[in-house]
This record gives sequence, C-alpha cells and structure tokens, in this order.
Amino acid sequence: MPPTPHRAALLVIDMQLNMKAIMHRADRTVETIAALSSRARAANVPVITVQQEGCGSALPGLAPHDGEPVVRKTCADAFLDTVLDELLVDLGVTEVLVTGFATENCVETTARQALSHGYDVLLVADGHTTSVRPQPTDFVPPDQSIAHHNEIYRHIDFPDRSVRVLPAARIDFLAPKPEPEEQD
Repeated sequence: MPPTPHRAALLVIDMQLNMKAIMHRADRTVETIAALSSRARAANVPVITVQQEGCGSALPGLAPHDGEPVVRKTCADAFLDTVLDELLVDLGVTEVLVTGFATENCVETTARQALSHGYDVLLVADGHTTSVRPQPTDFVPPDQSIAHHNEIYRHIDFPDRSVRVLPAARIDFLAPKPEPEEQD
C-alpha cells in the first residue's frame, strides 16, 4: 500500500474572549495565529477552531471562516469526547500544527494526544501562550514556560511520528514535509 500523502491542519485552541484577560501577550499571539491562519487558508490547509465550553467566542481576528469546523471541548484534551479525531481522519490529515492557549494545559495536552492518535505534530513556537502569573507563585514566568515547552517538543521522540517546533514565519505549507532524521 502506498504511503499516505502528507496533509496538515492548523489547530487554534481556546483563543477565546473570556480568556483574553488572563493571557500573556494575547495581542502578539493573536497576530501570529491570524497571519498563519491566513497563509494556511491560502494553501488549502484546514483551519480548525477548538473552543472550551463556556469561554465565549473566538477573539477578534481568529473567528472561523464560513464552513470551517469548530470543535467544542469540555476539558484540556481536544480529542476527549469530541469529533476532532473523526474530523481529522475525514480531512485526510497526517500532521497537526498546534497553536493557542494555554501552553502547559490545553495546548500541551492536545499536542500529546495528537501523537497518541497517530498524527505528526508541529508546535508553532510563537503561536501559543500561557496565563499571566499572580505573585507570589510557584509557576515559572510566562516567557520561561513557553520556552520550556518549545524545548521539550524539540526533544520528544515518539514511535513513527514526526515532532517539530518552528516559528510561524518558517512554516511553509507548500513545501513537502521533511523526512525524519535517522536515530542513532
């Protein structure tokens, strides 16, 4: 059987009005995801909006276009008790580009579950954000949390899956997916 052709989809997770007040660098993250979404649409790459129940509509600039799918979830895992996996299968998706809020919660959980569901993962390094931190706190500062998760994903090994971390500007939707590097 011939290999399945590469097909990406962009996930925009929990970038919602009721969450903006607690988002670190919300405007910069929205700008990055909006520009990436526009490029994805121009390349016929599906843009899938994932929304947490009860958190309002999409932030301005990130509203789904007519006919684009919206997946509603009730927990950090966008795959659990939702139609996300079925939707990705129906679209022929092999790789998900993960963006959104919050880095160490819904973004992280969904990215790892994507791997377990058989998808390659590209974490958009500047396309996810976390919450602002009250002081005092045991949480690391927001920029450090984002950098920490980007670094973790640069080193994840998952059987038969590709895991990449790239800034939005370096994502080329029209280029073929790179071959996995040989493991020693």
